[in-house]
Amino acid sequence: MRRKSFGRDAGLSTRMFLTMFLLGALYVGFFVVMISVFQVGIVPMVLIIGGLAFLQYYTSDKIALAASGAKVVGPDEAPQLHAMVDRLCAMADLPKPRVAVIPTDVPNAFATGRSPKHAAVAVTEGLWRRLEPREVEGVLAHELSHIANRDVAVMTIASFFSMLAAFLMRMGMFAGMFGGDRNREGGAPAFLIMLVVSLVTYVISYVLILMISRYREYAADRGAALITGAPENLMSALQKIASGMTRIPQRDLRQVEGMNAFFIIPTSVKSSIGELFMTHPPLEKRLARLSEIAQEMGRPLAA
Repeated sequence: MRRKSFGRDAGLSTRMFLTMFLLGALYVGFFVVMISVFQVGIVPMVLIIGGLAFLQYYTSDKIALAASGAKVVGPDEAPQLHAMVDRLCAMADLPKPRVAVIPTDVPNAFATGRSPKHAAVAVTEGLWRRLEPREVEGVLAHELSHIANRDVAVMTIASFFSMLAAFLMRMGMFAGMFGGDRNREGGAPAFLIMLVVSLVTYVISYVLILMISRYREYAADRGAALITGAPENLMSALQKIASGMTRIPQRDLRQVEGMNAFFIIPTSVKSSIGELFMTHPPLEKRLARLSEIAQEMGRPLAA
């Protein structure tokens, strides 16, 4: 199986392309407005945020592992887990990532790394205990699909100008608090223009980035189905993870909620603000899509 086949779906690819196009158009408009308002200062700001994005890009795996408390383990420490990853990597024609275990009872998993050669996959102790081996393989295949699709790199690039807009928004707030002159034509103060434009750009880009994030989850689900040839295993795993999350104490969930964007299922599986502001698609939609893939593959699902 060639790597380019992971998660390939015409409708999904079209929506993802359109979302990226809208995001790019938004950023172009943002820069046109900002450059027309400010004659200097944009380049240094871009360099500062670019440096932060560069640092995030090249240290994303280390940051994610450290933030989650994950411990990289060798084949002697987790032989079954390593055997699964070895087998799936061979099936997917991927280099083997580092394997880590997170010491928490919250059932979940994530992958990180800027490329297949610089990646890591982590599972929690809670996931390993609650899922059957075939279900763990479905989860691992989903995470390997993220690695194959270079999703960390995609999301880092997509969020770059959102970071810049947030930075400029803070600059505008500080300028407003400590004083700011009106422009030469007697119009609105420059800091107010910067604040409003940056705020609008940040909000819109945030929504578009979340849309991209949801599309990447659909693609990784599809990739897992293609790697394992058994989408029903991932379906069963997702249901068990979501169900198991409701039995975890809120204190434990809060300790790892900062990793929600990375996890296969966020620790808060329900959202009161709607799908628009969710990092992951609703579980019901993911299961429905996997069911369609199973039918395409001729895989019967249990009633």
